[in-house]
Amino acid sequence: MGRKIEFTDVTLRDGQQSLLATRVRTEDLLPAAEKLDKAGFWSLEVWGGATFDVCLRFLKEDPWERLRKFKEVAPNTKLEMLLRGQNVVGYRHYPDDVVEAFVRKAAENGIDVFRIFDALNDVRNMEVAISTAKEEGKIVKGVLSYTISPVHTVDYFVGVAKQLRDLGVDIISIKDQAGILSPKVAYELVKRLKEEVKLPVHVHAQSTAAMAEMTYLKAVEAGADIIDTDVSTWSWLTAHPAVETMTYALREFGYEIDIDLSIIEEVAEYLKEVRKKYKKYDTAEKWPDAQVLIHQIPGGMMSNFINQLKENDALDKLDEVKLEVARVREDLGYPPLVTPTSQIVGTQALLNVLQGERYKVVTKETKDYVKGLYGRPPAPIKPEIIKKIIGDEQPIQVRPADLLEPELDKCTEEAQKFGARSEEDILSFCLFPQVAKEFFEWREKYEKGEALPPEIEDFSEEEACTVKAPVEFNITLHGETYHIQIAGVGSPVEGGTPYFVRVDGRLEETIVQPIKEIEVGEKIETLPSEAQTTGRPKAVDVGDISSPMPGKVVSVKVSPGDKVKKGDVLLVVEAMKMENEIHSPIDGTVEEVYVREGDTVNPDECLIRIMPD
Repeated sequence: MGRKIEFTDVTLRDGQQSLLATRVRTEDLLPAAEKLDKAGFWSLEVWGGATFDVCLRFLKEDPWERLRKFKEVAPNTKLEMLLRGQNVVGYRHYPDDVVEAFVRKAAENGIDVFRIFDALNDVRNMEVAISTAKEEGKIVKGVLSYTISPVHTVDYFVGVAKQLRDLGVDIISIKDQAGILSPKVAYELVKRLKEEVKLPVHVHAQSTAAMAEMTYLKAVEAGADIIDTDVSTWSWLTAHPAVETMTYALREFGYEIDIDLSIIEEVAEYLKEVRKKYKKYDTAEKWPDAQVLIHQIPGGMMSNFINQLKENDALDKLDEVKLEVARVREDLGYPPLVTPTSQIVGTQALLNVLQGERYKVVTKETKDYVKGLYGRPPAPIKPEIIKKIIGDEQPIQVRPADLLEPELDKCTEEAQKFGARSEEDILSFCLFPQVAKEFFEWREKYEKGEALPPEIEDFSEEEACTVKAPVEFNITLHGETYHIQIAGVGSPVEGGTPYFVRVDGRLEETIVQPIKEIEVGEKIETLPSEAQTTGRPKAVDVGDISSPMPGKVVSVKVSPGDKVKKGDVLLVVEAMKMENEIHSPIDGTVEEVYVREGDTVNPDECLIRIMPD
């Protein structure tokens, strides 16, 4: 036999994240993990990325408990996670004390391999996570976030790899999140890494452009040691090549592969059935997307664009947004489009198009990026863009986390007030305070029998029963405002009737006792737009302040009677995971404030009214 090639299975983390919106519950993943543990993989990537956030936010599951359960059912194979460097598994930089505590707890709960990346390939943002994982005796993959630009040459990536080697990583990992790494570049890059960096090389490629199998083959020919694959029934599309396909192809070329395909076949059949259960989240619509080789927009980012444009009645502007992404990316020094820079670039491009003027509205995250608070851009930001976004302020040159005060002690105190029971709970709160708080509240009620599990049964919208009633409205509960859309009504059950509703865009089921009974099959009738109002006036005058896109109010900076100047920040609205500062267009006096923190808002509404001076 020839040289041995190792496989990492990413089905249970990135596979489901790419294809099923990360919504698969732990109970459906564990049977697959138990079998994959015996199939001969070098590691199983089962944690990190978006799974942590989604567990808490949507599934009402403890992500730490998920990890412990994976370890129980898969004790023989190394468990791996994807860690966003100083961003951990969140969307901002966290202080060193939080990063260190998280890595130690992840190691303690079962992670053996840390795949650590930074969206800008700024190794300063990876130092603390790498050193802590090594102190814990774990294996570290130092990641090259791959992208294409005038500055992202093979020489550039080899230079980053040498910096990672000097930080003590065990493996150099090439992360091709958009599926744009060509076979030719893969061969050249891997060959150079093996010759000059002299560490094992791991290659991770999405199959978005239907190129990844060729890329893997050439990478292996150049000396790559490990590749990432999915089980076939959760593979391809915007996910990754199938383990069955790559095993067959590489064995024919004489490489030694230890994968037991009879076990994989069992898992494939099981996951095929599981996928049907999550059909409502399945993103398998258009594939392959060869255009990704031009626009470089990852699949999840593209779906966000489409949803936002639909909400703004501007889907016809999608091609314009794609072009604007490339322009914004060039303006900002060619950051790779991976979390969180994909959200930063994408949201800013969307705003530029919707506003009809470039950088008229700038998100807080874009400003922070230009200030250097996310790290050092791959190429210099255009001076005129710096001037337009932050004026005469100078970008920082130090490691961003050096400017952050420790947070762990403060987080511990606050988290315990809201129901944290463990060190893991405290870390969940540190990373996602509001989401963790809601999870703790739900957990307590659920354990007392006062809350239902967040299960969503499959249903057909054609078969759902509907009513002549308001089908879109806002409600405020415990100080939080939610945008509700009735999707349908199921057959009555004991204790009430199941209503299927979209809460801030996500589908949920709730049991209610209807005031008026209805017949199954009655057609939904939406009310006129006037009946779907939030009670706020339309924004029509120059002093009527609105949001550039649908979102949630994060903070309100002014009160009635306040004097404001043109350019002052009036409120902050969160959309697409980014915070958008809304500025006053005029000098004047605040006459009315129609929103408060937590409210859901739409672009045509007047949120604050200013009387001009």
